[in-house]
Amino acid sequence: MLDNLRGDFAKNRADRKFTLESGGWSRSVWLSNLRILAAMNTWTIITYRFAHWVVKLRIPVVKQLLMIVAVVLERWVRLWTGIIIDRDAEIGPGLVVHTPYAVFVGATRIGANCTVCSGVVISAGSRGIGDNVFFGPGAKLLGTAKVGNNVVIMANSLVLTDVPDDTTIVGVPARIRLRGGKPQRFAKTTVG
Repeated sequence: MLDNLRGDFAKNRADRKFTLESGGWSRSVWLSNLRILAAMNTWTIITYRFAHWVVKLRIPVVKQLLMIVAVVLERWVRLWTGIIIDRDAEIGPGLVVHTPYAVFVGATRIGANCTVCSGVVISAGSRGIGDNVFFGPGAKLLGTAKVGNNVVIMANSLVLTDVPDDTTIVGVPARIRLRGGKPQRFAKTTVG
């Protein structure tokens, strides 16, 4: 659980590149982690990791007590963020929920370094998602589709069939548009 959380925080730091003009946020990992903890979507990932760990726990009485805590935390976080991640999902390290609200991830297997934006639906019936996958805002993965590694699913795309490795797909239903898909890095924005 803690190794996956470390991976989630590292990916979050790399994607968002927390810097101010003075560079104080970038010099301190502790301050970067504090800023990540202040984000609403981070608590969804922490709650998912905790609930997933409790489900796999083998100590009977402790498991039931911790499950009560996990269920209460899940309900509370779902209420405030609008993000639902099934505790039975197998998600590798580096999960980033880029923007909260209207995100649903069913019980499926997801590889490392997955980024989801708002409005994303990943059904429980999917056969799995590879490593380094980016889901744009409003993207849907329905049915028994399988997504390969290094895939970019553009905004509002509907994936109904298998997606091969190293592709970018777009449309309703989604079609391959570009070979060599690479997960997007979010550009640094300056305010002011």
